[in-house]
Amino acid sequence: MKTEPLVQVRNLTRIYEGRVEQVTVFRNLDMDVARGEMVAVVGASGAGKSTLLHLIGGLDRATSGSVKIGEFDITKSGELDLASFRNRRIGFVFQFHHLLPEFSALENVMMPLLISGRSKRDAAIKAAELLQRAGLKDRIDHRPGELSGGEQQRASIARALVCGPQLLLADEPTGNLDQRTGQDVLRLIQKLQVEEHLTAIIVTHNETIASSCDRILRLEDGRLLQD
Repeated sequence: MKTEPLVQVRNLTRIYEGRVEQVTVFRNLDMDVARGEMVAVVGASGAGKSTLLHLIGGLDRATSGSVKIGEFDITKSGELDLASFRNRRIGFVFQFHHLLPEFSALENVMMPLLISGRSKRDAAIKAAELLQRAGLKDRIDHRPGELSGGEQQRASIARALVCGPQLLLADEPTGNLDQRTGQDVLRLIQKLQVEEHLTAIIVTHNETIASSCDRILRLEDGRLLQD
């Protein structure tokens, strides 16, 4: 029996109002991602890959169409419900780590748990465990400025997964790293995706990352094509 996909995108349209004219990023886009699947989204710069990821994650609002993650309708939810859902069910990793510079790696990773209402003690235990699994056991008390680029991205991955999300959305997660460090970060994402039973959508220009995914979708001329 075929199971329902975790991510269902239907007739998704995003149009931006420019000063002179409208800019249509894509129109009537459909996309399904199965539970436990890792999908790469590739395409030329400006094709709308990051926009698609932001719409799926509720960081941007669609002009029309729908995005469902499980039974939760991203496009119909209010801001408070959406913020709560994002905190509990979606992990985000971006090209730049966005760690808060005044806090240690441990404190940065604890933050989503504290926001969700977990105690400081529980948050510290969970954050330390994830940082250890990310290879940062000896770096948890270091601030971002004291970490290498790869270590910063590892910390951001730990932060993305600390609340136990169903879905990981990664936007060029190795784009700011050298090839060897990028490979290490990719292996960490793959390892945690399996261990945490995650569904993952990764926007990337990196052919190695794309080819390591279960499926590659190409966004081209406003259409999503199976590669």
